[in-house]
Amino acid sequence: MDILLILIPLALILGGLWLWGFMWALKDGQFEDPEGAANRILFDDAPPD
Repeated sequence: MDILLILIPLALILGGLWLWGFMWALKDGQFEDPEGAANRILFDDAPPD
């Protein structure tokens, strides 16, 4: 039962870190174009001059 005194705060801290990282990535624009990179590989580059 004493282990819960360690595990519950640890879970809350890790959850808070995950939430902070997700919000940071969201604010930084990481999820702006999720389909772009997947579709970009299908098209050839412009031919060299």
